[in-house]
Amino acid sequence: MSEKSIQRTSGNRKLYSLVIVGLMAALVYAGNYLQIKIPNGALVTRIHLGNSMCLLAGLLFGRLKGGLASGIGAALYDLFDPVYIVSAPYTFFSKFAMGFTAGHLRKHGTTNEKTAVILGAVAGQLVYIVLYLLKTFISQILLGEPVSVALKLTGVNAITSTINGVLACVIAIPLYFALSKALAHTGIAPFITEKEESKGWLNPLTAGLTAFAVIVTALYTINLANTNKLEKKQAEKEAAYAAQIDDLQYQIDYLKSYLKVEIPEREEPAETE
Repeated sequence: MSEKSIQRTSGNRKLYSLVIVGLMAALVYAGNYLQIKIPNGALVTRIHLGNSMCLLAGLLFGRLKGGLASGIGAALYDLFDPVYIVSAPYTFFSKFAMGFTAGHLRKHGTTNEKTAVILGAVAGQLVYIVLYLLKTFISQILLGEPVSVALKLTGVNAITSTINGVLACVIAIPLYFALSKALAHTGIAPFITEKEESKGWLNPLTAGLTAFAVIVTALYTINLANTNKLEKKQAEKEAAYAAQIDDLQYQIDYLKSYLKVEIPEREEPAETE
């Protein structure tokens, strides 16, 4: 299908947009599995290629399609991993922000293409790192960790996040230029070269995402607080049971000493054939 035929009907454009979002979301999802997990005691951090695909989606296809592909692909990965499943909604928001920022600066940058691509990639990654580290710090505080411990764990994550960010930019920027040239004569070329309509930052999309972020953050906070309360109650119960057992053992030992008796060992039941 030629570029002109795509531009004729909105139906074709919608179909191509869905295909682009789905394809890039799949690349983001797969990129998360190319990883090295680094356990640091309380948390598990990762060096992976998912962020490079998020940046690539935004740089190639703009803020909305790139943001959706980034958020959907990364959130799906979290949903299928028990370690990260609780944070999937926040992951969608933070990865959407990364793809959205990269796409916005690439499409609406006032500088030349090369500079706009580099600025978009770096800014998108920085936005994500800030959101990710903020979530890490707040999560540890809500789980009852002192500020010093929360800062230490956040610092460890900052190291791996920086490595991920540099790796993502190094991979995504050359890939953008290679793919944009390779796709220049294909049916999706208009989606790469088009300038998205700028409606300002305050529009239904950003308002909706902001509301979504607030709701998700509130729910995430409530969930962490409830989890922390349940863990504390469980720990208190276990401590109370341990104290009762110690008290009973003390009483038994006292009675044995006072009465000068020995309690026979418990006999194991005989095995039957």
